[in-house]
Parts: sequence; structure tokens; C-alpha cells
Amino acid sequence: MSNIQKRLCGNLPKVGIRPIIDGRRKGIRESLENQTMSMAKSTAALISKNLRHSNGLPVECVIADTTIGGVAEAARCADKFMRAGVGVSISVTPCWCYGMETIDRYGPSYPQGYLGI
Repeated sequence: MSNIQKRLCGNLPKVGIRPIIDGRRKGIRESLENQTMSMAKSTAALISKNLRHSNGLPVECVIADTTIGGVAEAARCADKFMRAGVGVSISVTPCWCYGMETIDRYGPSYPQGYLGI
């Protein structure tokens, strides 16, 4: 065990990445799935590569299991983030989304960000 790891008390917060999408089916959502999940993976890679905690360890990211286009998917994502120790979330999207259906319901207790193109 390194000296850095010996000094840690508790778990370090992780960054949650929320790939949100226009949830309308029949071609709209389906055409954006890969692009949206690629944005989430690229964001996670950028953060993990360039950000470090004060003790020098890289910041870990947690990505939602699926894109988020509705309330049920947002709730599953919030549950995953809570179990994983997420301390901040970033929502990424290449498109317009229904805000109330994709809202980060876990988020009032931690900082949130939004990245759209």
C-alpha cells in the first residue's frame, strides 16, 4: 500500500456522467443512442485523465448504464450513483431533452453540470 493510500480516510467522491437523450422513439432516440453514450465515455475519459484528487489519485467516473430519456431511467441512474459514491454529476447530451423527465433527482445534494452541443 502506498503512502498516499495510507493517508486516505473514507472514500473519495466520484463523478457521475448522465447521458441524457430525447426519449421519443421511432427513429429519434435510436439515431442518437451511440452519439450520446460516446459523449459520456469521452467526458469520463477526459476527467479521469486530467483531474486528480488532492492526494494525487485520479478522479473516477461512473456512467449511467443506459441513456436517460425518461423518469424511470433517471431514477435508475440516481440509484446507481448513490451506491457508487458519486459526489458530483455532469449531464451530457447532443440534443434537446425533456427537462423534467431527465432531471437529476439525486442531485440536490451535490453539484451538477450540463454539457450539450
